[in-house]
Amino acid sequence: MNLNRGRAATRTIRAPLEAVLIRAWMRRGLLAWALLPWSCLFRLLSALRRGLYTLGLLRVTRLPVPVIVVGNIFVGGTGKTPLVIWLVHALQSAGYTPGVISRGYGASAENGLEAAPDDDPLDVGDEPVLIAQRTGCPVVVGRDRVKAGKALLQSHSEVNVIVCDDGLQHYALQRDIETVLFDERGIGNGWLLPAGPLREPANRRRDFTVVNGATNVPSLPADAISFQLRGTQAISLIDVKQTVNLSDMIGRPARIVAAAGIGNPARFFAMLRGAGLTFTEMPLPDHYAYSENPFAKLEADIILITEKDAVKCRLHDALKNDARLWVVPVDAQPESVLLEKILEKLRGLTTA
Repeated sequence: MNLNRGRAATRTIRAPLEAVLIRAWMRRGLLAWALLPWSCLFRLLSALRRGLYTLGLLRVTRLPVPVIVVGNIFVGGTGKTPLVIWLVHALQSAGYTPGVISRGYGASAENGLEAAPDDDPLDVGDEPVLIAQRTGCPVVVGRDRVKAGKALLQSHSEVNVIVCDDGLQHYALQRDIETVLFDERGIGNGWLLPAGPLREPANRRRDFTVVNGATNVPSLPADAISFQLRGTQAISLIDVKQTVNLSDMIGRPARIVAAAGIGNPARFFAMLRGAGLTFTEMPLPDHYAYSENPFAKLEADIILITEKDAVKCRLHDALKNDARLWVVPVDAQPESVLLEKILEKLRGLTTA
């Protein structure tokens, strides 16, 4: 438990630095220019590493079922988890039996550890727990995606397609379909880390470019497919049978606070404002661990939180019994062409 608290403290300390860098990465200012030599080195090393895999000098493993990678090259939140959940549901509806592999933020598993809906997010990651809860499909976490994929197939032989939650840069795993996510920020200043927000060059190959909540972003391909995140109701944290439409909260005299410990809290707040709500914002660090109760002294009648926050709040004695907490589930709604193209490409694949 002390190890988990240490990880939580590290995340809290790191958050302000990330916020400063995100702002700097949106333009080519003094800080970005000062870091540019390191970006050039990072680009060179990244290209060398990828080249070693391309030339076969580093081993690439193909699993016996197709692999779909959903990830981003822009650091931070772009709506990846809701899109993974949508994709799993879409594949299930199309007759497939998908499984998910994920790094699991903060998880220490190396060879593959299955994430159950009621697991501690500090052990397996908050996103894998949420995916397991929302989809009911098997989810295995591990730093080594190849080992995680093999562990998944060994435990669940019925799985006939794997969705890799992130892992674009995990070249050791052969992938059949790559979907790269962006949002309205596009590619920022276009530079690689640490002078810019990109893990890889903006022109890296991919099958599909998907943009969260925006269309016609100038820095992105013209054929980019858009998707929206929608939330229409809130669910009581202490009683999941108790729900209320967000529209019914409009005009209430209640003091409402919206809290979000995700990569881009502003997107959650914008969605709530789009639903007509007036509230006080409470952004929290991404993957906020809730080792302490941030709402203990908060003057509020209603506190709206994300699903990713909820999986951790439910394991906190004080928070899980706080009647003020309401969870706002969100669903990804991509253009229909995305599923059509994924299924078309998937049906043309053969297993190894």
